[in-house]
Amino acid sequence: MENIKKELMSKNGKTTVMLARELLTHNVGDRIKTIGQFAKDFGFGRGTVQAAFKYLQDSGAVKLESRGHLGTSITKMDNHKLWNISGFGIIMGVMPLPYSTRYEGLATGFYKEFEKCNIPFSLAFMRGANKRIEALNLGKYNFAIVSKLAANLEKRSTDSIEIIHEFGLESYVGNHVIIYKDDAYNQITHGMRVAIDPTSPDLIILTTYECEGLDVEYIETPYNQIIQRLENNEIDAAIWNIDEILEKNLKYKTSSLRNPKTKKVDSEDTIATVVVNKDNLQFGNILNKFINMDKIEEIQRDVMNKKTIPIY
Repeated sequence: MENIKKELMSKNGKTTVMLARELLTHNVGDRIKTIGQFAKDFGFGRGTVQAAFKYLQDSGAVKLESRGHLGTSITKMDNHKLWNISGFGIIMGVMPLPYSTRYEGLATGFYKEFEKCNIPFSLAFMRGANKRIEALNLGKYNFAIVSKLAANLEKRSTDSIEIIHEFGLESYVGNHVIIYKDDAYNQITHGMRVAIDPTSPDLIILTTYECEGLDVEYIETPYNQIIQRLENNEIDAAIWNIDEILEKNLKYKTSSLRNPKTKKVDSEDTIATVVVNKDNLQFGNILNKFINMDKIEEIQRDVMNKKTIPIY
């Protein structure tokens, strides 16, 4: 490994890394671009690209075959060697705190899939989709898990991320309800103190839609402090994930969402997505090549049904 690192610090090292990453998006049998096309895309001379190809072939990372006017095709690939040369190292993902079995299942699915592919992987947990997306865009993580609602809101406001995979309905959360401090309430009304988490675009839009047209006082409250503030009589109501209510057997009064706009976006909020920074779309292609997203969702269901023990 150390010898590889030293060689990649040489004059042609950067080109070799870029080429390894490009080839990781391909499969055996694929036809690749010409030397001239790679040189233009990478901004290096043809000789530099040819030297990078020679290094990859000499190291056994890839074997190519020229087929005349049909171009050059990949006849053999060693993904492990290509991965080492690519410099990707440990893949870092970030997702919500695993406070529900649904999130535990998602985390378990990712760990098992990366382990199967023999790709070094680490998963961090962070509350608030805004914070996860910010960390992703700062380059701290390779990918992030957010709801489809949060992803689309971010795409419309900054266009900095791209969804590379969308899981099915209720892969992120079950659904949301309104939770109240006591049994005297059955809907949000004028004058109520309503919790709102400024780090969660999902809860911001759900809460503001549900309170549309009502004179309420918004109380900034981290999601994980909502129950405590209900108990302390600091808030009267909040939008809450039904998963926690069912799993923790919470004895609070709840009601369904009422506003048609809230109900419409709530279904979008139940869908988990994998997002990457738009400047790192190549990594998104590599992730989709190696990781079976359908299998992750299958493992999630098994964890939720207690057929698989969570590991993360």
